[in-house]
Parts: sequence; structure tokens; C-alpha cells
Amino acid sequence: MSLDDISVVLSDDRPPVDTLAVGVSEFGLAGLTAVDYLSDQSSMREIGHLRTPGPPFITPFENGTPRHHTRLYADEAASLAVVVGERFVPPAQAKSLAEAVATAGGKLDVSNITMLTGVPVAHGPDDHIPFYIATPAYREAYLDETDIKPMGNGFLEGLSAELVTRGMDDAVPTGVFTTPAHPQAPDAAAAIRLLTALKETHAIQIDIGPLETFAANIEAHYQALAERMEAADSDTEPDDRMYM
Repeated sequence: MSLDDISVVLSDDRPPVDTLAVGVSEFGLAGLTAVDYLSDQSSMREIGHLRTPGPPFITPFENGTPRHHTRLYADEAASLAVVVGERFVPPAQAKSLAEAVATAGGKLDVSNITMLTGVPVAHGPDDHIPFYIATPAYREAYLDETDIKPMGNGFLEGLSAELVTRGMDDAVPTGVFTTPAHPQAPDAAAAIRLLTALKETHAIQIDIGPLETFAANIEAHYQALAERMEAADSDTEPDDRMYM
């Protein structure tokens, strides 16, 4: 699939911004939840979309109103734009989508591209922190003065791999903030960790209070669900008494 297969549609009055943050539908929806939260701020306005062909074919809608599945928003005052990708990115389309994101970044005159994503790894409570994988230029510009830790050995895949690979070859500093995520989507707690990393490294003012409330409600919901399931299992346990 070539870049020509993906349409990058931006409004004429789009503002130049420094940072382009990207989140798509992946494990735990941590990155998507993070950028969707940013796009919902009153200071953000929609400036365009990416039209990606091929399966899966989806058109999200809310209250009967459809929307593009991969949208761009910008906040001129914060010098921040976000890509909100509600559609799962098939591996075969990751490269062309990365090229489209880079094209959008070029039109916005961004100085860095930052991917936000969760990772499905076994972890303990001490690992509930953000990690980074970043090009040398990104580390020098945004990470050297922070306490955010690098992710250990491993492999990137999909859109994040394609973006970082482009960043290693291009002049645009590119980084990935990632954190262990849980399968019970959306993992809002993981999204908070990603936004905290973005806030710390890029001096962007983000009020995460409402998202913290949302995360607490989700945790309470899953805890109550687990307790009900445990109670149901106890009620259906077979009687182990011996017949005499």
C-alpha cells in the first residue's frame, strides 16, 4: 500500500505546532484514551482527518452523528496537535499510515512526533510508570532532564515501529511513551501515566483531574464485577460430601 492510498485532509487555517501526539486503537486503549482526552479539551479544535482505505471498515458515530475514524485536532496556544485513531491499524497498513502521519506533521511544521501506547507485558505495581523508546535527537531535546526511564530490550511493532524507524532516518525527533496496560479497556490509569509523561517532557498544561475520576470509576466497576463473578463461582461449587 502506498502513501497515495491514504488521504491527508487538513483545513487551510491549521496552525503550526511543535508537538504531534499520536494514539490509536491498541491493547488496553491507553494511547487512544490519552489523545481522545486531549482532543476533548475546549482549547482543541478539529483541523482534519486521515482517510485510510481497506479493512477493517468502520465509521464511528455518537448520538446519530458520524465522524472520521482517524482525526486531527490542534491547540495553537499549547502548540500541540493530536492524531486520534479509533480504527485498529492492520500491520500491512502501518507503514503507509506512518507516512501519512509524517506528512500531516510536515504540514503542521512540527518539531517532534510522540506516540502514546500501552504494552501488554507482565508487571508488578512498581512498573506502573511511563517508559520511553526514542531517537537520540528526541532524547536530547525532551528526556535528558527528566526521570522517565527507558524501556528495556524488546521490539516495537506496528505504527510505533514505523514512526520510530522514520525518526531514525529523518530530521524530526520521534519518541514513544509506553506503559504496562491491562486488557480491561479502556485502561484510563495507563492513559494518565502517558499524559503525565507528555506533560513533564513538553511543558504542556494538562488537567488530568477528570480523567483520574474516570479511572477510579472504571477500577471500581471492574472490582465490583470481579467480586460478583467470584460470588457466583462460590454459589455453583459442587457439593463434595461423600455418600455413605
